Amino acid sequence: MEVRAQILEQATRLIAARGFEGTSLQAIADAVGVKKPSVLYHFPSKVELKRAVLDDVLSRWNDVLPRLLMASALTGLAKFDAVMNELCRFFADDPDRARLIVRELLDRPGEMKTALEQQVRPWVDVVASFIEKGQQAGQIQAGVDPQTYVLHVACFALASFATSHAFDLALGARAGGRVDPRAQAELIRIARTSLFEESYLSHQSAKGEK
Repeated sequence: MEVRAQILEQATRLIAARGFEGTSLQAIADAVGVKKPSVLYHFPSKVELKRAVLDDVLSRWNDVLPRLLMASALTGLAKFDAVMNELCRFFADDPDRARLIVRELLDRPGEMKTALEQQVRPWVDVVASFIEKGQQAGQIQAGVDPQTYVLHVACFALASFATSHAFDLALGARAGGRVDPRAQAELIRIARTSLFEESYLSHQSAKGEK
């Protein structure tokens, strides 16, 4: 892995665990196995590094979600499942991504407002548009508020993955440091049933059994 990518990875892990103030550039350099000037070569300051870490996590969805939603081979429930599975896979692969976002939202809501407007608002609008089309087709519940639904599910997913270790403690699970698959499955089930019309889900289930 190239040094810049390693710096981003270790900065994500350390800031998620210790917070921005509790994480020094020296600690990040030590975690990567390079000298501090090497970190500063790629990122002129700790603030610039944190901004790059957040952009690296948030900007991904401006490409991934529209691509999944625009895929002509996927329709209705299949599009939804593709988006939710990608969302879960991304945070399950590295729960520190979710922990970082949650910590920054709590510690620096003012700064995060700008990042969210730049990186999150575009894909929220894209997914909301998908929901509105589903409502017009009678697949999605008419009472769902598209943008609010998207934000609620995003926050639900962030909180679930940021606190994934709690499942081991509360349920006696033995996931070995990995996100419990039951948690992911239940997250998707809740998001699906609160969005789609029951009749549509039943029809899709019947089609799958044939």
